[in-house]
Amino acid sequence: MYLGLDLGTSELKALLLAGDHRIVALARAPLTVSRPAPLWSEQSPAQWWDALETVMAELQQQHAAALSCVRAIGLSGQMHGAVTMDAQGQVLRPAILWNDGRSAAQCEALAMRVPRLGAIAGNLAMPGFTAPKLLWMREHEPELFARIACVLLPKDWLRFALSGELASDMSDASGTLWLDVAARDWSDELLTACGLARAQMPRLVEGSAAAGRLRPELALRWGLGPDVAIAGGGGDNAASAVGMGLVDAGQGFVSLGTSGVIFVCGERFDPKPEAAVHAFCHALPNRWHQMSVMLSASSAVSWAARSFGLGDEAALLAAAATLGGEARRRAPLFLPYLSGERSPHNDPDAQGVLFGLTHAHGPAEIAYAVVEGVSFGLRDGLDTLARPAGDLVLVGGGARSSWWAQLLADILEVPLAVCEGGEAGGALGAARLAWLADGGVEARVCLRPAVRQRFEPAVSKEDLYGARRARFKALYAGLRAAFRG
Repeated sequence: MYLGLDLGTSELKALLLAGDHRIVALARAPLTVSRPAPLWSEQSPAQWWDALETVMAELQQQHAAALSCVRAIGLSGQMHGAVTMDAQGQVLRPAILWNDGRSAAQCEALAMRVPRLGAIAGNLAMPGFTAPKLLWMREHEPELFARIACVLLPKDWLRFALSGELASDMSDASGTLWLDVAARDWSDELLTACGLARAQMPRLVEGSAAAGRLRPELALRWGLGPDVAIAGGGGDNAASAVGMGLVDAGQGFVSLGTSGVIFVCGERFDPKPEAAVHAFCHALPNRWHQMSVMLSASSAVSWAARSFGLGDEAALLAAAATLGGEARRRAPLFLPYLSGERSPHNDPDAQGVLFGLTHAHGPAEIAYAVVEGVSFGLRDGLDTLARPAGDLVLVGGGARSSWWAQLLADILEVPLAVCEGGEAGGALGAARLAWLADGGVEARVCLRPAVRQRFEPAVSKEDLYGARRARFKALYAGLRAAFRG
């Protein structure tokens, strides 16, 4: 049995995976985000630990026998977050999260200091990444910055709490802007540019390698064995790819989570920073991937459901699905940039917009506009990547809606597949990485799950979406300067 822990932005998931690939249990605990100032997004690591205690208590209560058979733990998590600790291992301040936009000025400064940044790190300097957050701390919180003994990513702070080990894997570390992504090693040049050194970084391991052992007192408390390994794990998207068996070049997925992601595997480091494409290490050795990321995907749907009295996400999607073709043509347009945008615009100032409202529009039209706008944003990202070979696997909470899946296939013009276990996201991949760290063979562990449903793009709708997508792109281009004002 293997335990996968996935530390997301809105919840922590714990998954028990059997050696025959059965998902034995999936427990969840909610998380909340603090926004103490405009553009800020933070969480307290203590909240993550409370959530972990909650899911472990649930598993122990309902699946004690399975839990006692766990041989290894894998970790997956939200990328880019900055957890700063002092020499005693105490957290210095709330973690600054991936969707925090306060460090735009520091991004510009870092790009000027290191002109080769894109070639080394494979990415542009964006506020979401870890390095600009530390530059912001250096400028605005110098007393805290001076006390930093180690910087950890969110899931790696969980590893520290579970094992006492300071370690990170290559895929998650790729999102810091401190990694030489081709060499799979920390870059002294990039660290120095941020006033940091290797001594303040965790050691690096591959995601499928062991990187610590569970503390004996925790094993005893939760009913696990005495010698449980903890795998290097992966950033949430790389772990999701492992969970769906997407480990070879050309394979990929679309994730409809809090953020929206299109992920395509590659055999080599292939940076494309000029298009705001992310080039990261995969969670498995000697593999890389490209990725486009939009900051508000299902989170935009949740926002709209709350703000327009549509209930929850499912109710909003049901309302949107009532619109026929002609009603869709007349629906307003929605720019989904509620937290700024990353791929392909790299624009922290971008904002959400509902455009073209009239007296004829009601909740259903607004619901449709929001879902379509998120889908258009994902298409913008897809157009910057190497085209996938075959279909894309659909993962994340949004994968539960067949209507949205079909709309997305139509807009992306790519077949989509929903596979068994897709809703488990990174938790399944984390469990598989634990299996590999316990000696599992990749060809047996990293299988693609059975396809539950396929969605072929409907070519007949191309004109409708093509015309509306052209207006969507023109709307952002026309408003970009106004956002800065």
